[in-house]
Amino acid sequence: MTIYQHFILTLKTIFHDSGITVIFIVASLAYPLLYKAIYWNEQITNVPVAVVDLDQSPQSRDFLHKWNAAPDIRLTHSCNSMTEAEMLLRDQKVHGIIYFPRDYAAQLADPLGQAHISLYCDMSSFLYMKAIYLSCNQVMLESMRNIQIDRYEQMGLGDEMAWALVQEAPYTETALFTPTGGYGSFLIPAVLMLILHQTLFFGICMLAGTRREERLAPDEQSPTILSILQSVLGEASAYFLLYYALAAILLGIFPRWFDIPHIGSVWDILMLNVPYLLAIIFFSMCISQFIRNRESGLVLLISTSLIFMFLAGISWPKEMIPAAWRYLSYFIPYTWGAHGFIHINSMGASLAATRSEYFALWILTGGYFILTLLSEKLRFYLRK
Repeated sequence: MTIYQHFILTLKTIFHDSGITVIFIVASLAYPLLYKAIYWNEQITNVPVAVVDLDQSPQSRDFLHKWNAAPDIRLTHSCNSMTEAEMLLRDQKVHGIIYFPRDYAAQLADPLGQAHISLYCDMSSFLYMKAIYLSCNQVMLESMRNIQIDRYEQMGLGDEMAWALVQEAPYTETALFTPTGGYGSFLIPAVLMLILHQTLFFGICMLAGTRREERLAPDEQSPTILSILQSVLGEASAYFLLYYALAAILLGIFPRWFDIPHIGSVWDILMLNVPYLLAIIFFSMCISQFIRNRESGLVLLISTSLIFMFLAGISWPKEMIPAAWRYLSYFIPYTWGAHGFIHINSMGASLAATRSEYFALWILTGGYFILTLLSEKLRFYLRK
């Protein structure tokens, strides 16, 4: 069979198999909508917090009044002890606890004293912690400035001198890549690339498993390099044609529709996706040589999706990943594709500025292409 015949046969197989069609097309377009629906409200507001105020002083009440004015949190419970507050946190009735010791006001009044506030956050969700911690930190910084001014004035310094001593270095805060500071704008660009990677990976493995189960693969005893090359290139061309169109929709239209940062060049994004999709295709075809049934692809999809996300250093800092796992991530196309897409789409980098990811994807494409040819040849020899 020629490359063209393999190309046509693969397209027919994809569209005649309803399961493969759902994975390739429906899932690829539906998953971004699902994620956007989940993260439609990018910032959490009115997070319930319990208060344990053993001091009951005007100073502690002033702090709580200012904090409760923040849109991120809502002081819902006033407790007499930490035990009572911990029970509320355990029952998920609150997601944070603020604790004022009995000597809070006394320490503030002491020129050499140091007052302490304890803040406890529910770490079951990063968004709860962020809302509670950041809003409390802003109120605390403002209170510290006022306390310092009062102490300087008690020492005999004038009002202007006191303000000059505590004045912070002037700065302007500018959110460059996530203007809303929301989790969706940070996560969805990486998820779009993961959807392309995993649906293509799952579909190819599922198709390979189906062929093995139904014995649809050619039953050659000693295939030539030319026949293997034609088969691999024909199949890869079909996958690439279909997914390049899907990638143009997902990466070109969806970021604008979802109103997430999209300041990069669409042309650069499309150019980046040429080696990205080819690397995924040959990576998947290489892995699919070891798939013996249709269901195995689903196992691989479930077991690798979160792993790929973490190893890429998107949802978890790359510096915190052990070196061995970090080196392993370099062999996964998603790692380079996700970083390249975020650099271009969200940060406005050019393709030239993303050349390390671009060249890495071409290297993976060539490496996995050779491994696919070798594994195809080896599989036939092992069947003898």
